[in-house]
Amino acid sequence: MSVRMTDPSASSSDTQRGERIAKALARRGVASRRDAERMIDEGRISLNGHAVTHPATFVQEHDILIVDGKPVDPPQHTRLWRYHKPSGLVTTHHDPEERPTVFNSLPKAMPRVISVGRLDLNSEGLLLLTNDGALARELELPSRQWMRRYRVRVFGVVDEKRLAQLAKGSTFDGVRYGPIDATLDSTKGDNSWLTVSLREGKNREIRRVMMGLNLHVSRLIRLSYGPFILGPLKARELEEVPSRVLADQIPSFSDKMTKAKRR
Repeated sequence: MSVRMTDPSASSSDTQRGERIAKALARRGVASRRDAERMIDEGRISLNGHAVTHPATFVQEHDILIVDGKPVDPPQHTRLWRYHKPSGLVTTHHDPEERPTVFNSLPKAMPRVISVGRLDLNSEGLLLLTNDGALARELELPSRQWMRRYRVRVFGVVDEKRLAQLAKGSTFDGVRYGPIDATLDSTKGDNSWLTVSLREGKNREIRRVMMGLNLHVSRLIRLSYGPFILGPLKARELEEVPSRVLADQIPSFSDKMTKAKRR
């Protein structure tokens, strides 16, 4: 069977031939759409025995997808997990430096999942994992304006007045950051614990903003992501979010999950 391709400018009727391969891989929890396109460039994906060389490749329900030599399961009903990421793991499926990854640390019985956003190598705490790329994108939408809350340990002298001014937004090294709510919880010697909450979440935002205040972040723990909280989960533990809770928080996925379970 040949690999089905179409020009990116093709008409909407062509989409009846299936869904784009990046979207298909995302729905199966293999990778985000962006990462899927990178994997295509790296020659890691085949469809029905043929190497996939172009992102404008379409996949139908019964096609055989292979990634890194392993078959990809058909999409399952949408699921979401809370995971307590420890420091020292990277949030990626394929690390060129061969560092330990979040996904290699998961139980073998887990289906393929992708992360909702990322936590960097030295960050800890709540990381949401899902088997549905569409849900991951939905939870990452800036328009949701979901609060992310952190416990942050810093080294240096905390100026509470400057800390409070972060709520108005700030600019460091030419980068504009949105409002950050940061409060001083405790101080012992040169180390202090802060509670930091933000809605924007640029890459390494907390570390860079604290550096702008002459504070070095020595520990960063995410406590919550929108309505989902870390709670009592210990490092490397994970717990599935009940379907009813997910449906309550993301109504647009309620019908989708119900239909999938009936199949």
